[in-house]
Amino acid sequence: MTKKKIDNKNRKLFANSKIGFTLVSIILGLLVGAIVLAFAGYNPIDAYINLIQGVFKSPRNIGWAIVNSTPIILTGLGVCFAFQTGLFNMGAEGQFIIGSTIGFLFGYLLNLPPIIHVILTIIVAILAGLIYGGLAGFIKAKFGIHEVISTIMLNWIAFYFQNFIVYRYQKPNSMSTFDINDSAKVTLVHGAAKKFDGFFGQFFKAPIHLGIILAIICVVLVWFVLNKTSLGYKLKAVGLNREASIYGGINANNKIIQSMAISGALCSLAGVTQVMGYTYSLPLLSAMENFGFDGLAVSLLASNNPIGCIFSGLFLGSLKYAGSNLQRAMGVPSELISIIIGTIILFTAIPLIFKIIKAKLRKRGNK
Repeated sequence: MTKKKIDNKNRKLFANSKIGFTLVSIILGLLVGAIVLAFAGYNPIDAYINLIQGVFKSPRNIGWAIVNSTPIILTGLGVCFAFQTGLFNMGAEGQFIIGSTIGFLFGYLLNLPPIIHVILTIIVAILAGLIYGGLAGFIKAKFGIHEVISTIMLNWIAFYFQNFIVYRYQKPNSMSTFDINDSAKVTLVHGAAKKFDGFFGQFFKAPIHLGIILAIICVVLVWFVLNKTSLGYKLKAVGLNREASIYGGINANNKIIQSMAISGALCSLAGVTQVMGYTYSLPLLSAMENFGFDGLAVSLLASNNPIGCIFSGLFLGSLKYAGSNLQRAMGVPSELISIIIGTIILFTAIPLIFKIIKAKLRKRGNK
């Protein structure tokens, strides 16, 4: 095979690869952001230098970028799991809220030894997310109502449930609840400056918590379940072709419920670790906090790959955190970061749109 043919083959492989599409989407998104910055009267090069410095300027900034990325890695993984099994979980936000609310209630109301308190609270929150996500799956399996509709409605139920709890346990002269007990907190290092010198002393000034470790463990478990187990095979088979799966002896309704339940449990884990490791309290919500919807962006950017959710979550979380540095250094509105992220996701979705159009045209041609 000649060098020219090898080069052409490599170009085709890159063009058709999901990683290639993702990298091109990121570059195009950043270019659009640069154009918007230029039109607004800012220097795009200076802006992106400040954006990078917002993450890598100090170990503390890196730590904060990880803290901001942790919940959306888990919600992205939950959405990814549902996508892999042919379901569209728009309820990640509500499931996140359920996890954080249950985490607060058990963390605040119970007085238990530290390790037992942490384990019990996390398990109960996961079970709550399991039930809440499974409810949407049950509604689809039993009544045929699309999961997008049911999960959006469940988001608002969770939203108002959190506010009800906040009003019940609201701290005086505050817009949030009292803090959870110390025995329920999962922040890895307290008083880092006294315990470490140099890099780690700065790094752990950010509230790095158990959630990032659990997120990595969950990514590995989800990848293993989807690719190496019969459960994963059945779940993906139902997602690809429900009728054929039923013909093959798979209980499709049960698999739909199981898939949404697992997805809900992962999103709920994001919520409970956020409360136990970082915020320690519940805020009064005037609008959705968007952890679940950011998780949707993480999953799409990762091309619904569990391992990819770690990298896309870190990328988007760092981008959002660095937006505050851009605002401080240059006065650039932080909403620009949302424009860049939205553009990146838009370009990521374009190949999928073309594939859908191509499939429809091919189907019409066959007819």
